[in-house]
Amino acid sequence: MPKIMLAEDDTTMLSLLKTLLHLEGFETTTLSEQENVLDALLRETPDAILLDVHLTQGNGLAFMREIRSDLRLQHVYAIMQSGMNLEMECKDAGADAFLLKPYMPDSLIKTIRSGLSNNKS
Repeated sequence: MPKIMLAEDDTTMLSLLKTLLHLEGFETTTLSEQENVLDALLRETPDAILLDVHLTQGNGLAFMREIRSDLRLQHVYAIMQSGMNLEMECKDAGADAFLLKPYMPDSLIKTIRSGLSNNKS
């Protein structure tokens, strides 16, 4: 069962994502407000991260750059999300994919499944 880390500070969105991903057969783990993204990724070893651009802990783009600069995390498939169209900025920071909120659940699942299958090859 693939594990997805959710870095999202909107509690309603977080609850919906956890429910959706569990229904689709994914294990989820969440990032707490006080937790460092890199530390959490290294501890939890997820297959993918769904990272919001705007978090109470800081800037998701900066976190993405940190993730990509750490060789131990190169395998993590990274999807960034935002209510603003920041696709180019997210991809420049190292994201593998970007979703513009609001998005359909099918788009998220398709993006995750596609990314994870491409990561294995």
